[in-house]
Amino acid sequence: MSVQTRNEQYYVPEPSAWPFMMTVSMIVMLGGFAAVLNGSDGIGAYAMAAGLAMVLVMSFVWFRGVIRENRSGAYGAQEDMTFRWAMSWFIFSEVMFFGAFFGALFYARVLSVPWLAGEGTEFTTNEFLWKGFEASWPTNGPAEVGGQFEIIPPWGVPFLNTILLLTSGVTLTIAHWGLKEGSRLKLNLGLAATVALGLAFLFFQAEEYIHAYQDLNLTLSSGIYGSTFFMLTGFHGMHVTLGTIMLIVILGRCLKGHFSEHDHFGFEAVAWYWHFVDVVWLGLFVFVYIL
Repeated sequence: MSVQTRNEQYYVPEPSAWPFMMTVSMIVMLGGFAAVLNGSDGIGAYAMAAGLAMVLVMSFVWFRGVIRENRSGAYGAQEDMTFRWAMSWFIFSEVMFFGAFFGALFYARVLSVPWLAGEGTEFTTNEFLWKGFEASWPTNGPAEVGGQFEIIPPWGVPFLNTILLLTSGVTLTIAHWGLKEGSRLKLNLGLAATVALGLAFLFFQAEEYIHAYQDLNLTLSSGIYGSTFFMLTGFHGMHVTLGTIMLIVILGRCLKGHFSEHDHFGFEAVAWYWHFVDVVWLGLFVFVYIL
């Protein structure tokens, strides 16, 4: 079947075992991670490491096949539209994902903590539950779960990371312009700069976490503030990690001469994802660090 004929008909790939294997890999990885969080010694860490290695191998093998399909001319206008809608819905699901966590932060900070202090209630049940507790933020709750802690000032590493991510959005846009203009130099340099900025962000976030645990006693166990802080910033860091890996893959493809001015949705999908990560960080910086 010729490429032209295949483009006129919707391409349906052959059945593949990779989605099932990826599911198994993620179950092993997340199961091990859950065991580590619950204090498992040894087996949890090994399962998490093995699962992560399986996920990386499955990702490489699976997406290598997708790239080969794309390079062979198997995808046409219909497939391109499907990919765009799929990526759009995926990003929408990520919006809902982070929306739930921001909602948890709002509930704890604006509703739950004041209620425990007796605000906005008709009955003084707080006097029997937590007598003398005063609503404030940050807080580890009336029981002072995890002990006293200090917060991370927003105008240090968090502000630096904000600058890094915003700059990475600019360099990625420059790379996109280079691709549309047919300038491989601008494309590759812009992408390389974006990757470097993403790695720098992750480095400084790791330093911030180490400082929080070792010097500030700010941990996952630091009551409601610690749990919401690490839940939001940790999941965002995971998304930055995934985005950086995707950018590295796209950079490798660009260096090999993949994509053209009119056929580069793989690049655009990663760019959409990265800009989404930038926007989420702005919300985190404002509502977690500043306010």
